[in-house]
Amino acid sequence: MSASSNASAARAWVEIDLPAIDRNVGRIKQALPPHVRYVAVVKANAYGHGMPEVATRLLQAGVDCFAVANVAEAANLREVGHDADILLLSPTLPSELPRALALGLDITLNSLAEAQALAAAVAKSGLKAKVHVKVDTGMGRAGVWHEQAAELFAFVQAAGFEWRGVFTHFSDADSDAAYTTNQRAIFLKLLERIPAAVRSGLMIHADNSAGLESFSASAPFNAVRVGLMQYGLPPSSGSFLASLRPEPVLSFHARVVLVKDLPAGTAVSYNRTKTLSRPTRVAIVAVGYGDGVPTAASNRGSFLVRGQRCPILGRVTMDQTIVDVTEVPSVVVGDIATILGAQGADRITVAEFCAWSDCIPWEALCTLTQRVQRVYRTDRT
Repeated sequence: MSASSNASAARAWVEIDLPAIDRNVGRIKQALPPHVRYVAVVKANAYGHGMPEVATRLLQAGVDCFAVANVAEAANLREVGHDADILLLSPTLPSELPRALALGLDITLNSLAEAQALAAAVAKSGLKAKVHVKVDTGMGRAGVWHEQAAELFAFVQAAGFEWRGVFTHFSDADSDAAYTTNQRAIFLKLLERIPAAVRSGLMIHADNSAGLESFSASAPFNAVRVGLMQYGLPPSSGSFLASLRPEPVLSFHARVVLVKDLPAGTAVSYNRTKTLSRPTRVAIVAVGYGDGVPTAASNRGSFLVRGQRCPILGRVTMDQTIVDVTEVPSVVVGDIATILGAQGADRITVAEFCAWSDCIPWEALCTLTQRVQRVYRTDRT
């Protein structure tokens, strides 16, 4: 995917291929069993892709509901999905509960204290509470610890909440099958503590794009949280959907703002971490860690310029990155440097970018900052 002409005035931009989202969602939905609900995760500005635009496209593609991190994100999403089911994945502060109730959100309960605070907020507002219960089966983060989960189950049933779901989160689904199997077993055993008549009406979900393998005919799971995969990143090899190859959705580009020649022996950028061993033509690219290129990529990564790989020289700075264009002497000011995505016959993948940058795919996408313009492709070519 080449950079869009719509970004001609931008110094740095990401291009979002909205039709690729359509195709990715279609493939995922086709591969899932018919009874499994598709929970589209759009937290953190839809993983850096732009929440309103992406959520609108996901609604059109037929996802069943959304998941976000907090009430502020949900309020923004509600402006797009007026009637959509929106699940809050993180704990909700007591001060946020009135707004969550007013917005009609599905509130995740992670402790008995949270459930009691919600009961008080319901009594004060007169509004109905829709809840999911999250169980900590070994992640050690949010969720009621599994040994105390039965007490929370009982309170939710007695409180008169609209109990809509129960879920857990696997901590190592992409690399430790044995640990994930143990987490799944703990969760399945706990589900037996919920009366069958109640359990039959719940959304039961544990898997995300990293480990979709719970959907045997006898398993009770009937929903899946999809994040990275809908944005074009492949799942782990052990995933239920490992055979699918989603299309890349996002590419990241910036302009060359200066080209100059430097003599051998020149120390480049802050702290002089690179000294030139030969006369070198360099291009200064208008992108840095203030945009989403981490300093860990210094002297390790490359950008594509005129379809060729140009190594990063020296330390990435806040607003600019220096690359070696000696082998591409035709480079001029205004040329496009591609940080993520394809240019010519080559492509820098998210996985490759992460290897240079000492980060994970979620981090690479979510740290694209707000000053990077988002450009949305809507054509289907």
